[in-house]
Amino acid sequence: MRLPRTAARLLPLPLGAGAALLPRRAAAQAPEQVENRTKGKLQKQICQVVLDHFEKQYTAELGDAWTSVRAVLTNPLCWQYAVLLNKFSQPAELENALHVKGYHPAFQGPLPCLPASLKCYIRRNPGRFPAQKHQAGKLKEYYLLNAASLLPVLALEVKDGEDVLDLCAAPGGKSVAMLQCAYPGQFHCNEYDDLRLRWLKETIESFIPDPLINLITVSKLDGRQIGDLKPELYDKVLIDAPCSNDRSWLFSSDVQQAVLRLIQRKEFPCLQVQLLRSGIKALRPGGSLVYSTCTLSKAENSDVINLILNSCSNVMPVDISEMAKAVSQEFTFLSGTQHHELLVLPEKGRAWGPMYVAKLKKM
Repeated sequence: MRLPRTAARLLPLPLGAGAALLPRRAAAQAPEQVENRTKGKLQKQICQVVLDHFEKQYTAELGDAWTSVRAVLTNPLCWQYAVLLNKFSQPAELENALHVKGYHPAFQGPLPCLPASLKCYIRRNPGRFPAQKHQAGKLKEYYLLNAASLLPVLALEVKDGEDVLDLCAAPGGKSVAMLQCAYPGQFHCNEYDDLRLRWLKETIESFIPDPLINLITVSKLDGRQIGDLKPELYDKVLIDAPCSNDRSWLFSSDVQQAVLRLIQRKEFPCLQVQLLRSGIKALRPGGSLVYSTCTLSKAENSDVINLILNSCSNVMPVDISEMAKAVSQEFTFLSGTQHHELLVLPEKGRAWGPMYVAKLKKM
């Protein structure tokens, strides 16, 4: 199938949600750069073209909720960062240091599935714990991330011995989180883009010890083709899909690139549906799939899932409302969503997200 040129440019995305025009997770660097430069200095400038576009779309889709969300997304100084501990390299004093700095466990409610080995700490205050640099041969002690990024992992409920596919894996945060939860039988991490593939491999090397790392398969495949290449091989599939990254796009420094992004944005749902169909093919009957993005866009979230549910007779929605209820003290969710989905809305003091999560099961 020949794609339009703009869609082809999006193709190297079967990696992580938002990789399109430079990695969503590259966006993860942007807040840090902003924060490191602040303290009396000018912040990075908001891209007015993108803000105007979001203003129109999200006022219509979110109503009054958009006002508080916009206040967080446009002010990186209020952004928060969670600390995911690495069970493979965890000094005893680290948790004490986090407690001293005001951090507490992110997940404390009666979650349907919360492995004791998954430890993530958050605090209400903005700012981030010091980052650790990659050192060959030395494991990092923790991973800094948006706490909402762990909700797709919790929803997937990976168990020991299950065969797992992370279809869009770069830069590897969710892969690392899944390995904190359980020891899969077969663990396949896929990334199509060369640069992000190197990023993924570095992340895995930084967090996973040799005996386990040898059991991880890292591939560079078009995510839309994996279902045909590896039909019904996996018990669990995570699709953290390429999407329009609301946080990073608001700070586009190149206006022309920002305009191009907004044009290309219309092509994401088609790609996301193709990735979902591929992931469903890769699932064994009875297996579960979690779809996630880091955008507020209804077209890339519930509309995509509804299209799949209406056109695929072999999948059904899975209720994740109990999980959402269990973490509602730390996360703000959009009201009115269906039981098989949730959308995390950033707000001051709980500046997590955006993060959309939906769960399906193959019959």
